[in-house]
Amino acid sequence: MKKIVVLDGYALNPGDLDWGPLKMLGEVTVYDRTSEAAVIERAKDAAILLTNKAIISAAAIEQLPHLEYIGVMATGYNVVHLPGASARKIPVTNVPAYSTPSVAQLTFALLLELCNHVGLHAQSARAGEWSNSQDFSYWKMPLHELAGKILGIVGLGQIGQAVARIALAFGMKVIASHRHPERDRMEGVTFVSLEDCFREADIVTLHCPLNEQNREFVNLALLSTMKKRAFLINTSRGPLIREQDLAAALNEGYIAGAALDVLSTEPPAADNPLLTAKNSLITPHIAWATQAARQRLLTTVIDNIQAFLAGRPQNVVNK
Repeated sequence: MKKIVVLDGYALNPGDLDWGPLKMLGEVTVYDRTSEAAVIERAKDAAILLTNKAIISAAAIEQLPHLEYIGVMATGYNVVHLPGASARKIPVTNVPAYSTPSVAQLTFALLLELCNHVGLHAQSARAGEWSNSQDFSYWKMPLHELAGKILGIVGLGQIGQAVARIALAFGMKVIASHRHPERDRMEGVTFVSLEDCFREADIVTLHCPLNEQNREFVNLALLSTMKKRAFLINTSRGPLIREQDLAAALNEGYIAGAALDVLSTEPPAADNPLLTAKNSLITPHIAWATQAARQRLLTTVIDNIQAFLAGRPQNVVNK
């Protein structure tokens, strides 16, 4: 049986999923977490190597003589040195689209929190403020209705489309900036330029992949074109935003609020300016982490390995 090593299994499966189907495919060792320095020692006998965020460098690939396959337990695969793997004809696979419903759901959970401040008001009632109120109703922050608001989506791929469908059900108007409008036309969605998307929308939500062309494209110049009452949401990739610029925009009142599930470095440094910026809502990269999404992820990881063992690898990213 081939030796299978999971470098960082805890995030995917902290104990509520079953590794059993994976163990039927080989001799499996699961590590909760692995530093880059420990990869070679832990993977030295592995034929099949699985990683989520543990880095597999070119040097590591060169020093793993038994390695035949690398499976990324995520959609993004920048943690693997693809040229190094390709040089040894080692297929690298990923898991696309497993988290679409969950990411769309969290996008609206963040938006609804910005609009209704449910957590704040629930805490207020629990703290006795409602019991001591002279009125039957009160609100501690402005409350916003979504119907009729303009949602601007940057990236109308599978997740962006799922978000658009929810927005349309709320009675929102939807505009989108997208690289392939001719391919991904969608009823109820109007395509606009990136600049018009930020200028016209009441809420902008990011659902585009990260590349060197769009790294930190959300900067102060672009943020300053938004409506002062507008919100920004990011459940995509942290480095799409220049964080010091967004913090400044929030603190100076250029925009009304931001809700972010991703940051440029994760976990973030304690002095990340967005952690203390005004009207900034941060969650710890949880959009992908529902049990249903993680089960789909694990199932596809196993399917990918089975396809490789059968000689017909799928979801290969370094063809």
